[in-house]
Amino acid sequence: MPVEPTTSDLTHAAREALERHAWDEAFELFSRADMLGGLSGPDLESLAEAAWFTAHADIGTDAKERAFKVYLAGGDKVRAAYLALNLTQWYAYRRKPSIASAWVRRGERLLEGEPEGYAHGYFALCRSEGARQAGEVATAIELAEEAVQIGGRVGDADLQATALTALGALRIAIGETSDGFALMEEATIAAVNGELSPWVTGVTYCTMISACRDLTDYRRASEWTEATERWCERQSVSGFPGVCRVHRAEIVALSGAWERAEQELLRATGELAVFDATPPLADGFYAIGEIRLRMGDLTGAEDAVREAHALGRSPEPVMSLIRLAEGKDRTALASINSAVEQQTWDQWTRARLLPAQIQIAIAAGDLALARSAAEELERLVQTYESPALHANKHEAFGRVLLAEGDHALAAQELRTAIGDWREVAAPYEVARVQALLSSALRAMRDEEAADLELGVARDEFARLGAALDAAKAERALQSAAERRAAPTQIRKTFLFSDIVGSTNLAELLGDASWERLLRWHDDALRTLFARSGGEVVSSTGDGFFVAFDSAQRGIECAIAIQRTLVEHRLTSGFAPSVRIGLHASDANRRGDDYSGMGVHVAARVAALGGEGEIVVTVDTLDEADGVTTSEPRKTPLKGVTEPVSVASVIWDSDSR
Repeated sequence: MPVEPTTSDLTHAAREALERHAWDEAFELFSRADMLGGLSGPDLESLAEAAWFTAHADIGTDAKERAFKVYLAGGDKVRAAYLALNLTQWYAYRRKPSIASAWVRRGERLLEGEPEGYAHGYFALCRSEGARQAGEVATAIELAEEAVQIGGRVGDADLQATALTALGALRIAIGETSDGFALMEEATIAAVNGELSPWVTGVTYCTMISACRDLTDYRRASEWTEATERWCERQSVSGFPGVCRVHRAEIVALSGAWERAEQELLRATGELAVFDATPPLADGFYAIGEIRLRMGDLTGAEDAVREAHALGRSPEPVMSLIRLAEGKDRTALASINSAVEQQTWDQWTRARLLPAQIQIAIAAGDLALARSAAEELERLVQTYESPALHANKHEAFGRVLLAEGDHALAAQELRTAIGDWREVAAPYEVARVQALLSSALRAMRDEEAADLELGVARDEFARLGAALDAAKAERALQSAAERRAAPTQIRKTFLFSDIVGSTNLAELLGDASWERLLRWHDDALRTLFARSGGEVVSSTGDGFFVAFDSAQRGIECAIAIQRTLVEHRLTSGFAPSVRIGLHASDANRRGDDYSGMGVHVAARVAALGGEGEIVVTVDTLDEADGVTTSEPRKTPLKGVTEPVSVASVIWDSDSR
């Protein structure tokens, strides 16, 4: 009859398997020994390590907590304190701050009166992270430096590498970028040489790659990604490939292979969810959202960044860019402004947000904000040499100058940006800037060059799968051709709307409340226009000029607007009063614009209305069915020779 192995037999075999990084074998053997009972503190720590690398994170946490109790019972206060601090970092990593703070307090009490050792270094790192979270950057740096010094004095390689990495990340965040990278590279050398534990090695690698990515230093990021993958393969590590896959997919996405990158990210998020690796899991979902936004899948993009947000990662700037793509300029601007304002000291997080803020501010008509953001981006870029950062800077100034009307200088900046993006091998960014360059060239009357740039951009968008960008470029090319041709005559129903008493209302509410009200007004009306098939020709700040294919659709949309405003007053207490005028007529169409007497009449008819009124010309009513109106009346219109017959639509029981 075979003899059952003892705890000693199993732990001896498990330790040997752990040395070989045979993680599954080590986990199985330590687990069997644990069932027999009596594992020592070191063996429980080894069980926790094997559990992590075999995707049993909860078992690993439980093993560490039991090891803490074993050390505490045996009087080893220092090792117990170290485990308490290790659990602090683990629970903080899993976004459980209350539990993390309880463990750090236990560790602190255990170290009271103890001579300086490695555990004091980890305590300094925990305090440094707490200071960083509170925005006390100088204190965070001071404590990280203390941890580096302790690591050197006590000769603990893991502690020193962890502290150097934390200190480097802090220095990069405050703009001391070269010094920060030097510290992180010193830690990573130890990882390359095999001087660190597998866990610390993986964390060191991943932090370095994340820093490269955050500064858009894609060349350096690619080098470290390859090094990390080789390390994972050599060590038979299965706990970090999910993280490696996220970083690799980000590089793949930059090259334009979006479908392949998304598949890699979906695989990575699946692995990371098993390992309960919250921060990189959030990064993975955010990267998926970014890819889907570029492909024009706005719903899928929003779903992904909401997942990232739920895991503790900011959804910006992707969320604001989604709102911009939906035509919600004011909502997008408020969102991106809030995100930028929240970043008070991390320079490179601001640098990642500023290009989006510039793009959105221009779309919303806030050119002063766009220029200010471009100038801030320029100041940040001066502190670190990176082709992608310089490309962003030149693209930003190109956008601003184009919006300001300095087309020649805009073209110069945009051509420089194209060269920088080509150096990075970023085809989407190149096409995006080529589309902008075409606008500058067209404004300079160089139609042939403008068509060439836009055509190349359109073809590249189509190749990449950037559906919305490709469609927008195609529309712009068609509009340019139409503008060069003779204007076409087309019959449309034109709607003009504006808020009654907007100047007095803005003064009464104040700037902030007025902006919020306008944002709601714009979003609500744009939604109703889209549902009715209305083409928004232009927005006038507190009103719209919209074209409809039929009088019926235009009038029904106007009624829907007034009813929506009434409903909002009932549910929320207030909504602005809007007047609307409609007139059906033939008009000249050039590209996306309309002109002619019919447009002029529609604008004058709208000016006749009062609060909540819909005024329609009688000729327009003849083209619609089932519309109840007041008695028609003839009224003179400025710039129109003969008086025009109009009537007010009766859209509810209280209508005038």
